[in-house]
Amino acid sequence: MKNLRELTSGFRRPGRLDAIYLRPRRGVAAISVQSTSALVDHGLAGDRSAARTPAQPGGGKRQVTLIQAEHLPLIAAWSDRGDVDPAELRRNLVVSGLNLLAARSPFADQLLHLRIGSEVIIRVTGPCDPCSRMEEVLGHGGYNAMRGHGGMTARVVVGGTLSVGDSVQPEFVPCSV
Repeated sequence: MKNLRELTSGFRRPGRLDAIYLRPRRGVAAISVQSTSALVDHGLAGDRSAARTPAQPGGGKRQVTLIQAEHLPLIAAWSDRGDVDPAELRRNLVVSGLNLLAARSPFADQLLHLRIGSEVIIRVTGPCDPCSRMEEVLGHGGYNAMRGHGGMTARVVVGGTLSVGDSVQPEFVPCSV
């Protein structure tokens, strides 16, 4: 029988980066791009999070936001819409084929990173809770439609170029506590 460490390290296959969105400023529509640069300790080039000066070494926990493509139909159903444009949800990366909630190690001595394409490595830092703006975007109940399905936040550990279609591969990294 497998132990919890073995169970949490088993992913059937890599995911796929389906879309990239940059948010130039608060209140401005997100822009869809085919590729961008991930900047260590900052976020994605062209996104408002990368423009900020980090307040602490390593930057903030919310440098990049991710959402699972598989959650979009659920959000649409719970907000009585035929579909949801992921740009309206203002997450940077739309990933399919990989459970992003499982992309965070429960063990302090074993970090889990996500390798995107051949260069970029990010570390999932926690859930990306919806904001009150989802009521405007999705209508009444939009905030609750996204609760638990708003995606994840991450830090950029290794920078480089990421592109739509890149694989998203979990990688475990041993560390000292």
